[in-house]
Amino acid sequence: MFSPLGLFKHTPCPEDPHCSLTPCLFSHDRSTEPHDDSVTHRKTSVGHPLGYEEETDELDRPRKRRRVKENAQDHLAKKPTDSTFGAPSSPPSSQTDAKRPSKASKEKFDELPRTASRTISPPPLRGGARAPTKKFDSTLDTSKARTPVVQTRVNGFDSASATRKTPLPKVQVPEESLNPRMLLNPPASHAIRLRLLTMLHEQLTRLNDEVKKSDDASKGPLALSDSELIIEALDEEFQFARGNFSVYQNVIKSRIMVLKKMKLAIWEAERIKKIAERLPKTTSRGPGTPRPIVTEMTPAEEIAFVPRLAAQQEGLNKHGYVTTMPTETELGAARNGVESAQGWEQCDRCNTRFQVFPGRREEDGALTSGGTCTYHWAKPRRPNVVKGENKPRELKYACCDEILGVSSGCTKADSHVFKTSDPKRLALVMPFEATPVSNLDDIPRAVCFDCEMGYSTLGMELIRLTATAWPDGKELLDVLVRPLGEVLDLNSRFSGVWPEDYANAVPYDQASPHQQETADDGTTRLQIVDSPFTARELLFKVLTLETPLIGHALENDLNAARILHPTIVDTALLFPHPRGLPLRFGLKVLMKRHLGRDIQMGGDQGHDSKEDARAAGDLVRFRVGEMWQKMRGEGWTKRDGEFFPGPAVW
Repeated sequence: MFSPLGLFKHTPCPEDPHCSLTPCLFSHDRSTEPHDDSVTHRKTSVGHPLGYEEETDELDRPRKRRRVKENAQDHLAKKPTDSTFGAPSSPPSSQTDAKRPSKASKEKFDELPRTASRTISPPPLRGGARAPTKKFDSTLDTSKARTPVVQTRVNGFDSASATRKTPLPKVQVPEESLNPRMLLNPPASHAIRLRLLTMLHEQLTRLNDEVKKSDDASKGPLALSDSELIIEALDEEFQFARGNFSVYQNVIKSRIMVLKKMKLAIWEAERIKKIAERLPKTTSRGPGTPRPIVTEMTPAEEIAFVPRLAAQQEGLNKHGYVTTMPTETELGAARNGVESAQGWEQCDRCNTRFQVFPGRREEDGALTSGGTCTYHWAKPRRPNVVKGENKPRELKYACCDEILGVSSGCTKADSHVFKTSDPKRLALVMPFEATPVSNLDDIPRAVCFDCEMGYSTLGMELIRLTATAWPDGKELLDVLVRPLGEVLDLNSRFSGVWPEDYANAVPYDQASPHQQETADDGTTRLQIVDSPFTARELLFKVLTLETPLIGHALENDLNAARILHPTIVDTALLFPHPRGLPLRFGLKVLMKRHLGRDIQMGGDQGHDSKEDARAAGDLVRFRVGEMWQKMRGEGWTKRDGEFFPGPAVW
């Protein structure tokens, strides 16, 4: 790669403002005039028999001679002006008038090449010096100033040439022959690779011909040309060849068999997916267009399919899921530890040691000691490293953009708070209970589930419980919950539950569980139950042991409600983080990435458990559609709500 000399730094970039090159050689500054118009002045050497035009810089040194189209007579007759600033040029001298070209010379050189009249950028001066550039003056006339043209090319046409009568040629696909690409260590001989590549190309051609024969005009863009088919086959074979050498032939043969049995609808879906992957990724943070969820199933078939996504119970206890009841011995040890601690806990926000007084302290009625709590409500994050920086950037809090360790916090609360994740201590406050055996009705269904938690003198407790039907999202249960301990902080920034919600809440009515009233200020008045025990019993009325319970990071919700359920579908496990647990993507990130939807946009107003429950259900439907599309490609079929595997793949 050559080192930049700055030869093009005054030339507008042809791709501006869509240029994606960080070290671009061209100029992206729109506040200055192009260099070639601001520093180049022309004077015509009419004494030359060919009528050359001579370019000079501001130092009045000759730079270049080139032939001009117009003759010297017409050039002297008109009053030339500077093309950029509109200032009149100096009048020609009398010596110049005496040296006008002859008529024969004018006729001889009347027709000159079109390129002779095109403006060009001056070359750099010798010794690396450059002519000084003029500053842009907003008061000068810039009506004739040159501005860069932004072109957008789509299928061989650009926006700048949209008015041309002759269309531009289409973008040509690079020509490649049906010959395996070179590899340093090929997994098989050239003859074997060529034979398998030819078979793969035949199946791709067969499916592509079916698309071309379709009467649906909308499927036209899905068809591939002959060159694109060859490149498609070469790409797939090359990807298999770079993989595991020992299974190369088995993998590519399996792919050939899948293509051989593939239906046209599945091939079209694959083509749509590949086209979508090649589209430029948007960097806009504004609300995007939501992507539809297509499962190609009926709701009953989706419910029958979703148990395949249920998490295995083995190993979940390592990541916070409670899968077994704590024993009496464990509960006794936990009880002794709590009594010996005498209410001393560590703040979950600022890590300060403080004392909790359930039932209030007799002397002054205080619930906690330690005074106010100063903390950062967001976690510290490391900013992205700028290209070229060798030193990693310091951690900063997302809430106030302060560097880690500079201040104790940007937010103050009235009291310190604590939480515990130990199942034994959780069971001391409210015992765990397994989902009871019950027969609701003959129609199977799945349930989406989400809880909101707040801080009390007994730790973090359940304050709102929401359940919706899956896959239609119909509300089954949505109630506020009075915690067992005295409330320290409702954690409203995240829970979305505020003191006004408790003040405006109405008692839960078993006869009309979904009836909601509207307060005077226009807000919805939720129904409220007296304890987490009551909320759990209401949830058990819409659950069975076989009911898939859907949610995001379900260990937090199940532990808050003290529920043991054997069939859980957790989107944090369905869409794992590349580095594995305990790292995980947030629900908001997953919805934006896979469905193009923005959720949890309330800011300081907090989350909505009903919105989160339905969002988790939509993510599961998206995963069901992906899995079924893959299974159909492998030959699976569905009939009467049941799924049957295809023949064995050789």
